[in-house]
Formats: sequence, structure tokens, C-alpha cells
Amino acid sequence: MARSMIQRRQDAERERIAAYEATLRARARQAQCFSPLSEAIAAVRVGLSSAMLRDPGEWRPQLKTRDPARLRLAAARYLFARYPVPAPLEHVWSGPAGLEVSDVKERKRWYLVAAQGGSLYKECAKDWLSRKEVHAFLNPPAELSFEAALWQAIARSYTDDVGVALRIARSKIAATQRTQKAHVFWREVARFFCVHPLPLEEIDDLCDFLSARFRADRRYSLKGRTPASLQRQMREWHRELAQLDQIRRMAQRHAAQARLPAANGDGKSSDGGRWQGAALADWSWQPSTKEAPHRREEILVVQLKTGADLLTESRAMHHCVSGYANKCLTGNASIWSLRRRVTGGVERLLTIELDRQHVAIQIRGFANRLARPEEDQMLKRWAKARGVTLR
Repeated sequence: MARSMIQRRQDAERERIAAYEATLRARARQAQCFSPLSEAIAAVRVGLSSAMLRDPGEWRPQLKTRDPARLRLAAARYLFARYPVPAPLEHVWSGPAGLEVSDVKERKRWYLVAAQGGSLYKECAKDWLSRKEVHAFLNPPAELSFEAALWQAIARSYTDDVGVALRIARSKIAATQRTQKAHVFWREVARFFCVHPLPLEEIDDLCDFLSARFRADRRYSLKGRTPASLQRQMREWHRELAQLDQIRRMAQRHAAQARLPAANGDGKSSDGGRWQGAALADWSWQPSTKEAPHRREEILVVQLKTGADLLTESRAMHHCVSGYANKCLTGNASIWSLRRRVTGGVERLLTIELDRQHVAIQIRGFANRLARPEEDQMLKRWAKARGVTLR
């Protein structure tokens, strides 16, 4: 039977309504795909799908927040956690700033092992913490970051005073680079401050000094040192920094007055200023087997052309050559270091001052001692080879 006009209009209206509802459902599904919850799931599961314990499609969190960091943490707990995990391990999901990709990957691995009931010591932490320290790391006495929790755990293996351990955890020690060599050194530092408790401000001040010493000498150790001796060395270090800055500013003034290129007058801020120096090449000599008291010995004479070089020579030789920077900058003098290189290191023997005519004005050894006979022979060889006049 033919449908009436009214029925055809009603059918057409129902089709339009059905099509409209289908469009709404499609848009709703599309919006759901890009909701904060789905974004949190997507961010958390990257590279870790094989470790998931639950179906992400069934996640129905009862959360009112739309904060991405809190949603990522909730997603990580749902997907990966079989057991509760301490806050220091959960911080990785909040997106801590300044972490290398390798550090983020490592911390996520620590989280997965702890959250799924594995042995954190055996699978992740044995290169950094003892079993006792892992237990302290997983049970921190306060709200701490990952690195702070790690260092309070280390400190608690050396002291029963939780306050001292937390002081170390909140110091600059927790911000140090965690490589194997550095970790051994800073563990020694943490132990030192457990044995010799100091206020946090003093610990941080000494950490700046110790960091500089460790960068300069990877063999630097706290063995046999005391807080008083460290503070004395730190004061000397600050004086050296002030001297370096003074030399650098002298170099800048000299460059400006002489209109020298910046490379000759300014130098890097860390080298305390540099200068051209005398137009003489450095010198080296290898004595014969009969002449050398040490096997594979090499004698060197090198020119010192930066404020940092002068300060290092002054500190090593216990004399005042660091005060000669202005004479070097103006070209009235050049400073040279006679050294012996043998297997295992370099020994500084003498410091030499030459004038503009390459005449040796002063020659001094450790604590301003005079040259020894064997050193005189080395000086004569160098002077002959480089046209230097010895007085």
C-alpha cells in the first residue's frame, strides 16, 4: 500500500534524527580519544606496554582533577602497580624537570620493580646502595625527592641521627652527578658529614669547594681531613678565586688599553685571563737510560700563560709567583716551569722568571729553595736550546 505524504515526512524526519545522533556519537568517541585520561594513559605506557598488569580501556578513575601530572601518576598506579610505592619513586611520573632521558628510564625501571614486588636491590640498586640502604630508601622519614631519598638512605647507614641524615639529603650532595666515580667520592663526603655534623649552610659551602677540588683532581680524598682543615682550604680556594678574578680584570684592562684582540686579553673567566707570553717554544728532553734516574723520564720546560696556571704553580711550589701576573700581561716578564714527567705523573722542579731579553732573573724551587746541581744541568740544556741567558 502506498504511504501517505505524512508517513513519508515522518520517515524522513526519523532518518535525519538517526543521522544526527550517529554524528554526535562519533564526535563523542573522537573527543574521548583525546581526553585528559586517555592522554595520561598514552604518556605512561610509552615503551612499557609489556609491563602492564591491567587493561587501559577499563580504567574508570574517580578523579575530579584535570592536572596532567596527577593523572599520569594515577594511570601509572592503575597500569603497573601491584603494591604501594613510596613517593620518591612515584615522582618520575610527575615529569621532574631537568632529567636526562636515561635518568627517566632508570627511575621508571626502579618504580616498576618496586611496584610489582621485585627485589629493588638485586634488579636495580646494588651498584648504588646496600641492602640496608635500599630499605631506608623505600621507607624515608619525610617527603623527599628521588635523589634526596637516596642520599638520606646512604647517610642513615653511617649515622643513627635522622636529623643529620635529612640535612645531608637536603644539601647540595643530592644534586651531584651520579656516575660511579663521582658516587664513590660523594659517598665519602656524606660519611664525613655524618661523622662531623655541620649546619646545612656550612655543608653546602664546603660542597662547592669539594666539587671544584674533585673536578680538578679525581684522586682527591677526605682521608685524614677535619672540618677545620677543609674550611681553611676553602678559604684559600676563595682567595684564589678572587685572585683569578683580579688577574682576569687586569687582562681585560690591558687588552682594552693596548687594543689587543679579545683572545689575547680576555681569556675565559675560568683561566683568570691569559696573555701572549714570550716568543719562545716550550721545550722537552729525554735523558738517556744512563743519565735518567727514572725509566722513560722526560724533562719539560713550559711557559705559564694564564692566571690559573700561575695560581696552580704558586700553590704547588709554595711561593708567590701568582703575584707576577701584571708583569706577564705587560710583557715585562715570562714565567716558566721546569718539570719531570715519569710514569705515574709530573713533578714540578723549578719556576723560572725571564725578562724581555730572555735573561733568567729568578729561579726558585719548592718554598723558594735554590736549584740543585742536577737541575742546573737541565737548565743549561734548555738555555742552550732556546737561547736563554742564565745568570
